[in-house]
Amino acid sequence: MRLYFLRHGRADRSAWSGPDDLRPLTPDGMERMERSAVRIGKLDLGLDVILTSPLTRALQTAEIVAAELDLVDRLVVDERLGPGFHPRHVADFLEEYPEADTMMFVGHEPSFSETISYLIGGGEVVCKKGSLIRVDLTDAGHLSGELIWLLPPKVLAS
Repeated sequence: MRLYFLRHGRADRSAWSGPDDLRPLTPDGMERMERSAVRIGKLDLGLDVILTSPLTRALQTAEIVAAELDLVDRLVVDERLGPGFHPRHVADFLEEYPEADTMMFVGHEPSFSETISYLIGGGEVVCKKGSLIRVDLTDAGHLSGELIWLLPPKVLAS
């Protein structure tokens, strides 16, 4: 089982005065994510489902990637990927999508770093905005796996 964690693109707090859950990607964040989506497409991830937080910046990120990969029909918005995402939610998704071998989660910090750290048995993982992380589960029943790679936004958006 391969899990991909994509943190949403750049969304500036200082330029936004509305509710945080509606804060969008910046124009630069949109442009970078579009470039990243092309790069992600070249990785041929074989995604079965893309699960995203409903918060605007994450949903925009997921929509950009899903459109580039021609997977809009596999994009699912789920509240559990909002703030407070936890390893127990990964277990829930594994149960809900038993046919999926490869999932992408699109969401937020600090829950992504904490969840990835839990899945790989500890260590500090930093998910910068726009980074993509691959974790392979070696034991889905016990939610244990290994970090395969972490692509920072500078690599993806180049």
